[in-house]
Amino acid sequence: MFYLSLIEHKMLLPPRLLNLPLQDAIKEELQNIFLDKVISKLGLCISIYDIRKIDGGFISPGEGASTYTVEFRMIVFRPFVGEIISAKLKESTADGLHLSLGFFDDINIPAGLIQKPSRHVPDPENRYKVLWVWEFNGEEFFVDGIDEIRFKVISVAYPPTPIEQQGEPFAPMVITGSIDGDGLGPVSWWQ
Repeated sequence: MFYLSLIEHKMLLPPRLLNLPLQDAIKEELQNIFLDKVISKLGLCISIYDIRKIDGGFISPGEGASTYTVEFRMIVFRPFVGEIISAKLKESTADGLHLSLGFFDDINIPAGLIQKPSRHVPDPENRYKVLWVWEFNGEEFFVDGIDEIRFKVISVAYPPTPIEQQGEPFAPMVITGSIDGDGLGPVSWWQ
């Protein structure tokens, strides 16, 4: 789920950071550049772990910033296919479930990957939403958002960045999951 990735990056160090020790100034600028951003095929950048090497310090003509090549390690979030993760219900619609880890919200469980046989019923508390119900041995089990939901990662996609953005915000990394299997779904189902 979390990986330590080695990255080499050429960066400009703004003059406003020159009052700090070089290592601290570079780390602060790397955090501004990378944290909470998704790098395609790498994952969501969580934290700068350490700086391994700093080269350069050249100031190009007409520039007020010095240029450095930095080799550093960063902690990234990138679940692997088949991994089991626990999340909270963010939204329940006729298309499926949308889950959140707190720091990452683009997790979708399509209707076809919910325990079978399942159906959705109108949510009595919100007329624009639905509740999913799994029917098993004559009992009904609801996905109601009270418990954590355990899901299996089916795919991790990095959609191309749209040229023009319309409507919904763009998600640079989308996880598709499944709760169709033993031990998956709300944890209360299995206690």
